Amino acid sequence: MTILEIQQLKRERKKLAVVTAYDALFARIVEQAGIRVILVGDSLGVVVQGKANTLSVTMEDMLYHTKLVADAAPRALVISDMPFMSYQVSAEDAVRNAGRLLQTGAAAVKLEGGAVMADRVKAMTSLGIPVVGHLGMTPQSVHALGGYKVQGKADDQASRLLDDARALEAAGAFALVLEAIPAELARKVTQALSISTIGIGAGPHCDGQVLVLYDLLGLFDTFVPKFVKTYAHLKTDALQALSRYREDVEQGKFPSDSESYH
Repeated sequence: MTILEIQQLKRERKKLAVVTAYDALFARIVEQAGIRVILVGDSLGVVVQGKANTLSVTMEDMLYHTKLVADAAPRALVISDMPFMSYQVSAEDAVRNAGRLLQTGAAAVKLEGGAVMADRVKAMTSLGIPVVGHLGMTPQSVHALGGYKVQGKADDQASRLLDDARALEAAGAFALVLEAIPAELARKVTQALSISTIGIGAGPHCDGQVLVLYDLLGLFDTFVPKFVKTYAHLKTDALQALSRYREDVEQGKFPSDSESYH
């Protein structure tokens, strides 16, 4: 998968499936399932590291997990999140840290924020670093937003979000993630832009969809957003398997003769 192919999908009105991954094993499974775009999300702070939000994720964390995924899924287009404070201070920081992620194996980077981040996006894209924007519910701004809440419901918020989307497109972003916004607003943004929109909690009108791997597989159930569709229940399966293993060991049933060397 290439960025040019993503742009072609937009023109042909074909949908794009994106999913997160954070390690080699799941990256291989995702690629084998035919999913051609993988996001190494800073959501790893919540689903992998067990934190309350994504703010503590570091550049070193993102570099480590990006390398694992990129090495394991060479045919997929890997997008890596830029973590909190890796791009907010200056365009120079943004370019430097984005370059490190590309050197590690990412094909593109993603950052949060609208027009205020346009100079960062332009600085990166002008140097050949592909960028994905992120609008709506932006997890790195969770405290400023007062929690994980739907954004863009009021007319002024919707208008500002559309302006932000246009600013990011003008700065050179090749796609936008739209998170937790009304479906009608996502439709307007998608129709207004020539670049792809990737929804997560933004309804069916976006050019593509992304979900957190642990959510769709039913592994993470601490909090399940309204927009998540659970396609498997692997936590339940894992609990049952581990319980059976514990019982077999305690009852002397494992290992049996078939699991022993002679």
